[in-house]
Amino acid sequence: MLRVRSGQRLALVAVQEEHDAPLAPLTTFRLGGPARRLLTATTDEEVIAAVREADAGGTPLLLIGGGSNLVISDDGFDGTVLRIATRGFRLDGTRLELAAGENWSDAVARVTDAGLAGVECLAGIPGSAGATPIQNVGAYGQEVSSVITEVVAWDRARRETVTLPGAECGFGYRHSRFKADPGRHVVLRVRLSLTDARGLSAPLRYAETARALGVETGGRVPVGEARETVLKLRTGKGMVLDPEDHDTWSAGSFFTNPVLGPAQWAAFLERTADRLGPGTEPPSWPAGEGRTKTSAAWLIERAGFPKGYGDGPARISTKHTLALTNRGTARTADLLALAREVRDGVRAAFGVTLVNEPVTVGVGL
Repeated sequence: MLRVRSGQRLALVAVQEEHDAPLAPLTTFRLGGPARRLLTATTDEEVIAAVREADAGGTPLLLIGGGSNLVISDDGFDGTVLRIATRGFRLDGTRLELAAGENWSDAVARVTDAGLAGVECLAGIPGSAGATPIQNVGAYGQEVSSVITEVVAWDRARRETVTLPGAECGFGYRHSRFKADPGRHVVLRVRLSLTDARGLSAPLRYAETARALGVETGGRVPVGEARETVLKLRTGKGMVLDPEDHDTWSAGSFFTNPVLGPAQWAAFLERTADRLGPGTEPPSWPAGEGRTKTSAAWLIERAGFPKGYGDGPARISTKHTLALTNRGTARTADLLALAREVRDGVRAAFGVTLVNEPVTVGVGL
């Protein structure tokens, strides 16, 4: 039971509470020590009450949704962990509102079953809806920033609920204003605008997806077919969570694809030619403002870290080079040792420093 002052009134809010609660089962890595205190909130009011109580008492606060993007210290978290388990799926025509605790992959399935397009290539991504704007989740040519119209959040600095238009969320490649100012906003609701294309998908912008569906890049297919194909592609790479498959005990892609400025790109091409021979062309995509994006997976493999690399309890996935995995008995320290080895190896080989995508708690690379 939380006691939260609202104006001159002391309100009592019922929230599930545990002490010395294990956090590993709440993450897709299955890693991390215990929380001194774990609260589970099932309504927006409970979320706000828990955050206000922690802030008023100066208590360290960690938010957990689906746990798919967290690397938590083996020592756990010496503070309050708030598990956001709110529910709410409201579809009105092409307008969708999701509570932060809604399972993202399930929401995508319901949207495509309704024949609506815009998120079908984001199928199978583990985690909660509330996490999607923070990371600007994207895959197979789609990003949530293209469909998010508003994010409703509790602003811890202003101590009020705010509604932020998508245009004010500062979206970039795996980035947003929420990530730039971590901890300030607690996402409560995400609102999206989808497309009714008479049952067809959005134009397929990712070459691998288009090839798998037998169409040209930019083509359209039935939206359900696009979703199922993406699920198959992700499953083949160990990117769909399966409790029985240790290749999926991961955070998906552990490193983001590097984005390099003109001088960095030129230096990278020179290092690539020296290491792999003249004429070697690494993968590249325009990233705006003269910058170029390249493939982290390509770098990792050519720096000497193939699929399945490692002989300890933390290893590179046997299905996808970008996924670092817990083989069942790993500790966070094992995972970080592997991540540092890969990062340092790529930097030594190509002069490019990979950046981790998951959020680290109580630890760092």
